[in-house]
Amino acid sequence: ASDIERFLAAFSSQRDAVVEAARQLLSGERAPRRQKLLADLIHNLSENILAEKRGDDEKWFEGLESRFKNKSSYMRYSCESRIRSYMKEVSSFISNVHPTARDAYKGIIDLMADKLKSVKYNGCYFDRREEEAARLCTMEGWFSCQGPFDRDDCPCKHSINPYSNRESRILFSTWNLDHIIEKKRAVVPELAEAVKTRDGREVNWEYFYQLLFTVHNLKLVHIACHKKTNHNLSCDKTKIYRKGKQNHKIS
Repeated sequence: ASDIERFLAAFSSQRDAVVEAARQLLSGERAPRRQKLLADLIHNLSENILAEKRGDDEKWFEGLESRFKNKSSYMRYSCESRIRSYMKEVSSFISNVHPTARDAYKGIIDLMADKLKSVKYNGCYFDRREEEAARLCTMEGWFSCQGPFDRDDCPCKHSINPYSNRESRILFSTWNLDHIIEKKRAVVPELAEAVKTRDGREVNWEYFYQLLFTVHNLKLVHIACHKKTNHNLSCDKTKIYRKGKQNHKIS
């Protein structure tokens, strides 16, 4: 083991003593920078990451409805809420769809809604109890920023564990599930156009579903890595309609 590994091991084994010593130092500290370092140290060492039930970490649940009995159920609900909000945006766009195509557009919305219900709105992404392939975090609940839409990774190595303490839970709400191919600028308008110009072809609604609601097109990013600029990316024209099913209309 390296020196730093030995240091971290010793540090971890003496956690309670370190926390107490840091608290005593903080009580008399006046320099803002040192206050911040000590406060962060106490904060990180005092967290109760592995606790799951409300009774085992009451502080974590402060401000949440009593119906949430464990951390994972709340985190799951948090993810579901984001996905539901995307569905609302897709639904509300119907007023912009050509009048002759609105019934067909509504038909696709209904198919997507049924699919989302069947997978419980992909709440699995934030649930640390899920299988590794289904979640975006480790078994302990650590999430890593996946970087801006135009990069393969996060240059700053942002990470967070919203399961650890209340502050981290609240901060995690500022992390974004960012659409690589943009929802408002590209995916939804393209869906509306596809329905309008389908001319007897069947719209490949499952392709649009993937782009709107799944990690095929969603990246979890820290707020500093969430670029609000135009991504200038568009849907794959070869996937907009189903092949070999041109005679089957969506009505």
